[in-house]
Amino acid sequence: MVETAMVTPILLALLIGTVQLGQIAYTYYMLEKLMFNLARYLGTQTGVNFCNGQDPQIQAAINYALTGSTDSSQNPIVSGLTPSMFQVTAESQPGTMCSCSASGCDASQGGLPPSFVVVSLTGGYPVQPIFWGFTVNSFTLNPMVRVPYEGN
Repeated sequence: MVETAMVTPILLALLIGTVQLGQIAYTYYMLEKLMFNLARYLGTQTGVNFCNGQDPQIQAAINYALTGSTDSSQNPIVSGLTPSMFQVTAESQPGTMCSCSASGCDASQGGLPPSFVVVSLTGGYPVQPIFWGFTVNSFTLNPMVRVPYEGN
């Protein structure tokens, strides 16, 4: 009986820690999935101006990733996630950003389409784990997704 009383708090701490890790992993997976859907949606559109963050197609894709609809009338799938947290960029080569010029990927100036669409979160997504009522230091999740651009 004494051994059980000594081991039970340790087992509970391990169980609660495992649940917290599972919630963090699930949140990361959901963020990555939303960002992949955003990049895939943009990767199939034509005439997207990646040099203008306010491009209607980019805004519609962000709303689609956030709410499942191209308008912003519904609640976000992941709480606390806002449209301003998404950063959408275009790459001509993996790791090489397209320049916003006629010789780069600027569609408004007749530039060539990019090779990749990259979506990341500016500043990351803040996570505040709670362990037995105690708050642990917060940290940010920083997923990044790169998808080939197929929309000409």
